[in-house]
Order: sequence, then C-alpha cells, then structure tokens
Amino acid sequence: MNKVDLIQALKYSNNLSKSGAETVINLFFDKMADALSKGDRVEIRGLYSFFVKKIRWIYRSEPQNR
Repeated sequence: MNKVDLIQALKYSNNLSKSGAETVINLFFDKMADALSKGDRVEIRGLYSFFVKKIRWIYRSEPQNR
C-alpha cells in the first residue's frame, strides 16, 4: 500500500473528500517525521515503533589495502 492507496482508503471509509484525506495523511507523516527529527520515538500500537538510532563512526583500516 502506498500513499495514494492510503488516501483512497481513508476517503472511502470516512466519507472525506480527496483533499481532506490527503491533508490527514500528510499531517500524520509530517508530525511523525518532526518527532523523529527531534530524536523522539514514534510508536503505533500493534503495528510498529520507529526511532532514530545514533551510532558512532568507527574508522577501520584494512592492512592489505595499504
């Protein structure tokens, strides 16, 4: 299911206009992206949880390439 399919499903299940359904979907993903960019965790119960994992950079040299 892609974004267009999600908009269509929301439109038909809740009797919304296409622009209204698109606004809801865009708002949802924008708020989710904002939370993740702040380092917050986003959890959708029963579906998935999203978070940004910070890893430290490790420099490893390979002796055979020197």
